[in-house]
Amino acid sequence: MSIIVNLDVMMARRKMSSQELAEKIGLSAANLSILKTGKAKAIRFSTLESICQALECQPGDILEYDPTRPLSEEQ
Repeated sequence: MSIIVNLDVMMARRKMSSQELAEKIGLSAANLSILKTGKAKAIRFSTLESICQALECQPGDILEYDPTRPLSEEQ
């Protein structure tokens, strides 16, 4: 997929664990893991907003577009 998720990088910079972030944003640990690994097919703006608020960052700090990466087969 051409979208790269840098959520783990931002969490490390903020010294925040997955469990702590999941609790702050009201997301299950399993769903947060799906986001962190880039396996999610979509993300709600409200979830992205909550993540940015909790990590004190911008959406661009978490999501990156790399046109050189192949598109996923399942679209």
